Amino acid sequence: MLVKLIKKGAEADIYTGVWKNYKSIFKIRKIKNYRNASLDSKIRKQRTIKESQILSQVKSFGIPSPLVYFVDLEKTMIVMQEIPGKPVHDLSELKIVQSSKEIGKLVGLLHKNGVMHGDLTTSNFILFKNIIYMIDFGLSQNTIKPEDHAVDLRLIKEILNSAHAKIMQSCWKNFLAGYKSVVGVTYQTKIVKLVSDIESRGRYAEVV
Repeated sequence: MLVKLIKKGAEADIYTGVWKNYKSIFKIRKIKNYRNASLDSKIRKQRTIKESQILSQVKSFGIPSPLVYFVDLEKTMIVMQEIPGKPVHDLSELKIVQSSKEIGKLVGLLHKNGVMHGDLTTSNFILFKNIIYMIDFGLSQNTIKPEDHAVDLRLIKEILNSAHAKIMQSCWKNFLAGYKSVVGVTYQTKIVKLVSDIESRGRYAEVV
């Protein structure tokens, strides 16, 4: 089980390695020394269980995502399938624009089934063999609240604005078209209005 660190995150460290002959990702939640030790252990275990459950859930919605191979609660570790493609973030601008509609559909499927991703960035979608996979459900939660779904959309909009500014308008238009095709025009309109409300609150806070 040779593993190599590929990403240090605030919540967890991500390693790549081999699990029972399969190339795998090892996600290990980090001990937070500023928290009470037993509370920290409880939180990490709960989040590990939650993430592995949501990974299984989203596959049942028809969302391409990594298979979970193994969960070790003592180490607060999830061993999952490594998707060997390329993050959408790193694709050509044309490809990112084209991928945005499919990403919108996937997020629509997620929301329609009552799940909020919590960390929607173009790095958390991987293109592999012409299929877009959704990854990193570490901050996901089960929620049917439109406000929570609007938070998801606001984040991806912000990411498009900051990381892909030149193509932002085309990406956002395609994303919303994909999203609408799954959730319907009424719900999409409601969520987009909520995104605007959140943005205007942010602007008002900045002015003050």
